[in-house]
Amino acid sequence: MQVLVIDDHPIVLEGCRQLLKFAGVKRIIQTESLAEGFRLYRSKKPDVIIVDLAMRTGSLGGLSFIRRLRLHDTRTPILVFSMHNDPFIVSRALKIGANGYILKDTSGEEIVKAFEHIRSGTPYLSHELASEVAFMEARGRTTNPLRSITVRELQILSLLAEGKPYAQIAADLHVSYKTIANTCSQLKTKLGVHSLPELMRIAIEYLPSAPSRSLRA
Repeated sequence: MQVLVIDDHPIVLEGCRQLLKFAGVKRIIQTESLAEGFRLYRSKKPDVIIVDLAMRTGSLGGLSFIRRLRLHDTRTPILVFSMHNDPFIVSRALKIGANGYILKDTSGEEIVKAFEHIRSGTPYLSHELASEVAFMEARGRTTNPLRSITVRELQILSLLAEGKPYAQIAADLHVSYKTIANTCSQLKTKLGVHSLPELMRIAIEYLPSAPSRSLRA
């Protein structure tokens, strides 16, 4: 059994290492970079991947990592280990391919339990998170606020939903950083929000399929 752990906090990495050793894992690969994590996945072929969502490369960059990995591999279990308890974010991670989701303030016993579940092929979500996600999905929404935005705005919003920072979105779309920042400011006004996290929440809630790859401006 070989496990790849991706988190940009050294203390968290060390804590995961100790818990995995307790669970009987002999080979543990760890990195603080999503890009390096993907390279390690390609070269080492781990049996299980544990990944944080909020990395220094951008808010919720771990979502982009999961989506990218699932384009190549639909089988390797992925466990999200995150501080984010927002049901929209939890639901998003599961929809794009995570097999389990636990919070960083979870007890060591539950972390080991979640790991044991996903490595045996069983999805895992804590009871509290499962209840919140189920309630959110049952409640639903009667109107979609994205009906009023342009195709370009939708494209940018979908890249935000993947967890990409402004600089990466600008590079992907071959436009300036200022163009992306201005567009996001306009989106905040149109959608009635005041911060980037609020904008990302709308993106995550209303763009479950992240259609940015198929859109054309």
